Amino acid sequence: MPQYPPLTEVELPLLVTGIAGVAGLNAFKYYRAKYPGQVIGIRRDEYWPLSGEGIEGCDILNKAKLQTLFKQYQFRSVLSGLGTCRLKSCELDPEMAQRINVEGIQNLLDAIDSMPHPVRLVHLSIDLVFSGAGTGEYSEEDTTDPVTVYGKTMVQAEGIVAERFGDATILRISLPMGISFSGHAGAIDWIQSRFKKNKLATLYYDEIRTPQYTDCLNKLTHWMLTHDQPGLFHAGGPRPLSLYQIAQIINRVGGYNPDNLQGCPRIDAGPIPPRAGNVSLNSQKLIDTLG
Repeated sequence: MPQYPPLTEVELPLLVTGIAGVAGLNAFKYYRAKYPGQVIGIRRDEYWPLSGEGIEGCDILNKAKLQTLFKQYQFRSVLSGLGTCRLKSCELDPEMAQRINVEGIQNLLDAIDSMPHPVRLVHLSIDLVFSGAGTGEYSEEDTTDPVTVYGKTMVQAEGIVAERFGDATILRISLPMGISFSGHAGAIDWIQSRFKKNKLATLYYDEIRTPQYTDCLNKLTHWMLTHDQPGLFHAGGPRPLSLYQIAQIINRVGGYNPDNLQGCPRIDAGPIPPRAGNVSLNSQKLIDTLG
């Protein structure tokens, strides 16, 4: 984790979107602990079991309800982690992916625009805006070429944020390593859930990411919310790892049966969803910015 200078206070109230996801949920918990009563998290209505203090059910496509929430709470900072990252669902229903990942960000920006005061925005994107056909180490200047519907919609969302909200910070992250609400949706807990049940887990040798723990991401988003750093930054972890290597670490640390870990090349996964290759991120620009 980078050695951050003392983190200053986020402009409150703060909205965290997409709290059903790994990055959003862990960010919501982090900020709620720091600023009790000043942080609101929203999730789609279908995730109604995710409830509690500070959690609002608000479908990002419900533009009127979203603007009502902004009017009610008068948000001054927004951490945008909204979207659906279910690769197969997006491939089978690209219109759904377009609505949530693209129209959803339009609605969020409309709600921000409705505020009479400035709003600080940090938007989370993903490494899967790249195909991984080469040797990875993608920089911010590299041309996006996603192989999935999900990746294509995330490219569109990035463009909308950059065009409409030039002061925003866009962070391209990789696999957020943390616990999900369901206990089996994130990279760590899906793999761990298989091993705990003594079931096989098959991971790809040649899908390579630069994962980062959510504890580190929380510090990063906090720093970005309190500093004027507009533009695009890659925010991967320090070491490229294949999905298989990630599973090896989880298996070893957890003391699980190593025979339950299997590997294969991503071509064996079949055509849907298509799998990216080496989408490791070069985060030197971010490192230089943090000092």
